[in-house]
Amino acid sequence: MKLSAKVEYGLRAMAMLAIYYQNGPLPLSKISEQERISLKFLEQIFPDLRRSGLVESVRGARGGYMLSSAPETIRVGDIVRAVEGPITPVNCLSEDKPKSRCHRKRDCLTRKVWERLRDRINDVLDDVFLNELVE
Repeated sequence: MKLSAKVEYGLRAMAMLAIYYQNGPLPLSKISEQERISLKFLEQIFPDLRRSGLVESVRGARGGYMLSSAPETIRVGDIVRAVEGPITPVNCLSEDKPKSRCHRKRDCLTRKVWERLRDRINDVLDDVFLNELVE
């Protein structure tokens, strides 16, 4: 199982915002330059983060993005789910895609292991807060 580059870069960008949390908005160009992430790629990631309420955008010459709340309140799992969607190791566990729901739910011999894996991944990601990455 592998998370996407979108998740990796989104988390790195959010860590940058955590570092500059007290300094106001940070332009994506600065994040792009410092983290060596394509600006165009960041521009694809940040709307998801904004829709999830994790960041706010500020327009103007001194504009950019900033965390919508303190880094110690934002879980890594929140960021991963904002960028990637629900964490499901197999399609049959997907709650948001009715077509991929498993018709063998009651009879499935392997479902319990996939549920446990999903729950453990979510537990680990939700146990780490953004401030812990930058301390």
